Amino acid sequence: MLQRGFRLLGAAVGDLRLVTALLRRQYRSVYSLDRLYPDSGGTARSQDQEPSSNPSSIDIPIDRLAVTYSRSSGPGGQNVNKVNTKAEVRFHVATADWLSTDVRNVITAKYPNRINRAGQLIVTSEVSRYQMRNLADCLQKIRDMVTAASETPKQPSKESAEIRRMRVETMHRERLRQKKIQSSIKQDRRVTID
Repeated sequence: MLQRGFRLLGAAVGDLRLVTALLRRQYRSVYSLDRLYPDSGGTARSQDQEPSSNPSSIDIPIDRLAVTYSRSSGPGGQNVNKVNTKAEVRFHVATADWLSTDVRNVITAKYPNRINRAGQLIVTSEVSRYQMRNLADCLQKIRDMVTAASETPKQPSKESAEIRRMRVETMHRERLRQKKIQSSIKQDRRVTID
């Protein structure tokens, strides 16, 4: 009797292991977030550490983004009228601690039309009829914005600055010369009455 109880207990534990193994191996689409951005789970970082401004090492923490879906106006036929495929991603720029302060300031200055009154940057996509593709497109747009905001302008060399100064001076001289020619043409057109 005791052996039968152990067998039942062993079977129950085996079933529990099978259920947990099945739960771990859930079906995930090719477009699921953990496959598109495998390291974007919002890695823990100390608060005193400044985020990196290197665009290749930028990690967009998906848990800090507000993602909503709505009806799209893009391609898809009748599917458009039934399924919420348009993706809209928002995040508050001022409190985005995963961006450096310089990048946040540049994004605020460079994209004022995409930031609402609450200070949220809004990125939308409806290029595809699939939700996850549109979400991936939104995340790529954010990544491109951060990359563009992270770039520092190249300082001109002394030679190129001198060449530019010479070109500007030549351009001003030519403009004044053309003004004098035009002025003399108009002076010749005047009729003097005695």
